Amino acid sequence: MATKDNSAPPHAFSTLDELSINTVRFLAVDAVEKANSGHPGMPMGDAPMAHVLWTRFLRHSPKNPKWPGRDRFVLSAGHGSMLLYSLLHLTGYNLPLDELKRFRQWESLTPGHPEYHPEIGIETTTGPLGQGFATGVGMAMAQKYLAGRYSKPGFSLFDYHIYAITSDGDMMEGVSNEAASLAGHLKLGNIVCLYSDNKITIEGSTDIAFSEDVGKRFEALGWQVLKTDGNDLSGISKALGAARAETLRPSLVIARTNIGFGSPGKQDSAEAHGAPLGHDEIRLTKAKLGWPLEPAFHIPPEVLDSYRGALAKGEAAEKEWNALFKRYAAEYPDLAKELTGIFAGRFDALWLKDLPKFEAKDGPMATRSASGKTLNAIASRTPFLIGGSADLAPSNNTHLKGFADFLPGTAGRNLHFGVREHAMGAIMNGIALSGAIIPYGGTFLIFSDYMRPAIRLAALMKQRVIYVFTHDSIGLGEDGPTHQPVEQLAALRAIPNMTVIRPADANETVEAWKAALTHETGPVALALTRQNVLTIDRQKYPSAEGLRRGAYVLADTKEGEPELILMATGSEVELVLGAHGELAGRGIRTRVVSMPCWEFFEAQDDAYRASVLPPHVTIRLAVEAASPMGWHRYTGADGGVIGIDHFGASAPYKTIYEKFGLTVDNICKQAMALINRKKGLFLDRI
Repeated sequence: MATKDNSAPPHAFSTLDELSINTVRFLAVDAVEKANSGHPGMPMGDAPMAHVLWTRFLRHSPKNPKWPGRDRFVLSAGHGSMLLYSLLHLTGYNLPLDELKRFRQWESLTPGHPEYHPEIGIETTTGPLGQGFATGVGMAMAQKYLAGRYSKPGFSLFDYHIYAITSDGDMMEGVSNEAASLAGHLKLGNIVCLYSDNKITIEGSTDIAFSEDVGKRFEALGWQVLKTDGNDLSGISKALGAARAETLRPSLVIARTNIGFGSPGKQDSAEAHGAPLGHDEIRLTKAKLGWPLEPAFHIPPEVLDSYRGALAKGEAAEKEWNALFKRYAAEYPDLAKELTGIFAGRFDALWLKDLPKFEAKDGPMATRSASGKTLNAIASRTPFLIGGSADLAPSNNTHLKGFADFLPGTAGRNLHFGVREHAMGAIMNGIALSGAIIPYGGTFLIFSDYMRPAIRLAALMKQRVIYVFTHDSIGLGEDGPTHQPVEQLAALRAIPNMTVIRPADANETVEAWKAALTHETGPVALALTRQNVLTIDRQKYPSAEGLRRGAYVLADTKEGEPELILMATGSEVELVLGAHGELAGRGIRTRVVSMPCWEFFEAQDDAYRASVLPPHVTIRLAVEAASPMGWHRYTGADGGVIGIDHFGASAPYKTIYEKFGLTVDNICKQAMALINRKKGLFLDRI
């Protein structure tokens, strides 16, 4: 097994180390006590290995937390957040002691679980167990891609490691196993995971629900597994050195730790997990470990001086890296310019010139097909865009032709996640957190449910992640209700900071990709059809660029104001266009609004929204092959929705649309019913 000789030299651990470890422990204890809530047990037990990692191995620069050459640290066991906050403060990040004293309080920088805040050294949001672990795998894949594209002989710009601290709970969650499986397969030797095996969860001993041999499982997944006592500083150092030296396997360091270490009444019990120790127990614990009872938040000067050595050490490492990059820029100016641009968020806009245009004469086309054509058209000019699918690339049309796959030893742009949707979502978050890459990942819309926890975190962190969700409705047909999404669009739209785009045709799909790649404040989901849809004649109808405003008037009455507004997304826009023609023939003045993105529409000013949906035109009918939930904000009391409020069926998609009332005839019928109801008429004018 290949290794590199970069393990840390042996260190003599001293009284100062023990003093430092106890400082970390009691900062956590005091913060939890002051907040009257939190998790003191994990920081108390994990302080020794965190101390060794942060003082002997972690390469970071507290004065510049975004330095590209830094190692990444992920606290996957996010409930132990005070462990991270203590280390950030002690090593000199912009996290004052007063913020530790405001733990879990309104607008503090120290929330109950770590929330992405790169300016103060928090690399990712964690808390839902397993997410941090899987996100770390994405960070490792990003490092491999950046190194593969930009590092050259003599210029190892990206050789950083990803370190994580995980818990028994992380090891139980399914997403961590999905991610560990892929990491082992890809031979990601840049991951070092410290597993705090304290054998305690909220309900008590892990024996009641968890008895597997985690080490053997990870060995089977292709990981190097090392074991140590979580209180043996020399053993921890030796294990971390061996882990960092390994290049072809990710490493799991299993450390037997003690939750609530030092607490006479609560060590090794569930009582130390999620509640303050209490004044009496704190007094006993401080006495046992030789710590002064007062003042709270005590930091010995020699401890602070020692930890603050990270400032000079980080500056020196960053200075060395900057000098290397300067020489690199002289030898590889084009790559250096590209790299500088993508880290600054300035992507070369030349890719916009490569966007395809589709003509009505090209005939009907599934929006998933248009998406694939768009991706491949812009691929050569978008090195910052990498992605793939959860084993559905031929269906999702997510494969970049002519580009290498991301495989063991080859960090290409085509990612193969396997049948691992949840891990795919979390891994994409980790890739995006590189600050230099926009990842995309494809699966069927129905399986967004498997990804939802990771999608929610992407939205919470406002990360630039793109989901390619194809087979977006009952229109997928014969595969039936297990694969036909109904409630998924509404569920995705309900997530704050989430942008959902359901384009109506090929050209709206092009605009959807353009919008997704330039959207900077959160993830974007593209909902795309399996079935062919009309390529709208843009010589006759307005430009698809209207998508950027979320909704736009696609067809209007030829004279006067409309008495009815028909609105739709995706494949149903074709149907409302048909209904528009039919109703016009009956003397009904209608307007058709293509409404591919609610979030973009809500971001427009009042004047624009009123120009599309005039408040005085109250008879409105929305059509979407999905749950009607949410549409009533646009249809109002006088309007209606034709949607799907039940599960689908297995049949050819045209049959399903007909049986469920998604037809031009039924749209006309429902539109007339709304008009007649408004007018107080109960005559069928069809």
